[in-house]
Amino acid sequence: MAATRRKKLVLAVIDAMSPAMLHETVAAGRAPTLAELIKRGAHVDNCVSAFPSVTPICAASITTGQRQDRHGIAAMNWYHRGQGRYVEYGTSFRASQAVGFKRSLTDTIYNMNAEHLSRDVHTVFESLDDDDLRTAATTFLIYRGRHVQQPADDTALTRLAATVFRHPVNGPRELFYADLFASQRTSCRSQFGLPYSRDPHAGCVGAHLVEQDLFDFLLLSLPDNDSHSHRQGPAGQIDSIPVADAAIGRVMDAGGGIDAFLEDHAVIVCSDHAQTLVTDPIDLFAAFDGFNFQPATNPRRGKPGIPDLAVCPNSRAAQIYALGNRRRAAVDGYERVLRETPGVELTMRLTDHPDGEVAIRRQDGELRFSPGGKLVDLQGRRWSVEGDLDVLELSFDGDQVASAAYPDAFGRVWAALRCRTAGDVFASAASGHEFVDWGGSHHVGGGSHGSLHSDDSNASLLWCGTGPESAEARPQWLISDIAELVRGHFGLPSRLSFAPPGASSSD
Repeated sequence: MAATRRKKLVLAVIDAMSPAMLHETVAAGRAPTLAELIKRGAHVDNCVSAFPSVTPICAASITTGQRQDRHGIAAMNWYHRGQGRYVEYGTSFRASQAVGFKRSLTDTIYNMNAEHLSRDVHTVFESLDDDDLRTAATTFLIYRGRHVQQPADDTALTRLAATVFRHPVNGPRELFYADLFASQRTSCRSQFGLPYSRDPHAGCVGAHLVEQDLFDFLLLSLPDNDSHSHRQGPAGQIDSIPVADAAIGRVMDAGGGIDAFLEDHAVIVCSDHAQTLVTDPIDLFAAFDGFNFQPATNPRRGKPGIPDLAVCPNSRAAQIYALGNRRRAAVDGYERVLRETPGVELTMRLTDHPDGEVAIRRQDGELRFSPGGKLVDLQGRRWSVEGDLDVLELSFDGDQVASAAYPDAFGRVWAALRCRTAGDVFASAASGHEFVDWGGSHHVGGGSHGSLHSDDSNASLLWCGTGPESAEARPQWLISDIAELVRGHFGLPSRLSFAPPGASSSD
């Protein structure tokens, strides 16, 4: 064991939980467990998500403590230049159908962790496994650890699934992934990860792990709030946050109730992003009609030659990949198409500047920035900025630069464009708009996320029994800080400095 004994730690990730809806649900008395944790601990209303603020990127940032320029997960839908195909992690049922269900599921379940997530970064599972701590997780997109987990075969359905998904994975010591992987025999079932069954499954598994004392660290994934919000809109979270709250409460009840549980456990609760209401779709495929773009599946339906571009919608963000021989020259044209498409608010690309520079355009305004310079953001990083400051609604306090509308914009856009698997041009949708996916699906009338705007990008973060005493310990919290909270709790090297409550010497 590690040289210092710490409380066990539960990290509960409530997908898409909006800070405003958390407050409303607590105020209505419908989230008693979260209300008590907020009362006893520290709470952040504007923990900044990734960009694009979509779940695979966020999950990788939460578990590695890095942005996508380091961890390599570029989007929900992206183009694999090396393999000449789209990677689709399940934007919608119809999007997975368009690229092929087996391919989409294989990329999501296996390749995201085994191939797409960079080997140059460590997940919290790997870090804690290496320190001989007992790790556990319920269904979460990023689960990579040091322990080989075989497909489950304890029911007729899981044995049938194992004929297709028959390969082992490297995960935490205890892994429960949508009934496909289950390191312990339990009565808990998730209906293979179908929406509205996943939070109760996580609560059931978490209670079992507490009762049997099977973990030092548990990532309790609670994704149903996202599915509910996509259908009912962000206001519908007042009905779905209580389901997540009940799952966390069930885990605590297994430890004797909240008072007894918190004697032995610390808790972190976070969301990965928020959601906003969608009123209008953006059809990129219509916008690029007439261009020679890569279709969802191969062969290219009779079109000769190499495609010129790949189109990757990501809910309220999108990427365009230039593929032809005149790649650099084509980027300006693709950006122009995006700029002229109704519903697109921002376009972003790298310029030809030899030291690296980003150009962001909004209507007729352009802003350029690059690392280094006199201006300092809330993360303490220096930037050189020129052009139309209103593009990102920047505000200044001496040399410090920030934007309430587009939080941590420089760092997030820089990481997005510098990701090795990223497209050449990014787009961020205006309020109320969402890009139609490869299956023709959208969430008009419901909620969505992905844009650079604060409405999508401000997530919730709270902790109890660990972390700094106050949320003011940092001027701006990022979802990538969560991995550092976890590592710091167990005394592992972390760029965040604090003394977790309840830490004591051990033999």
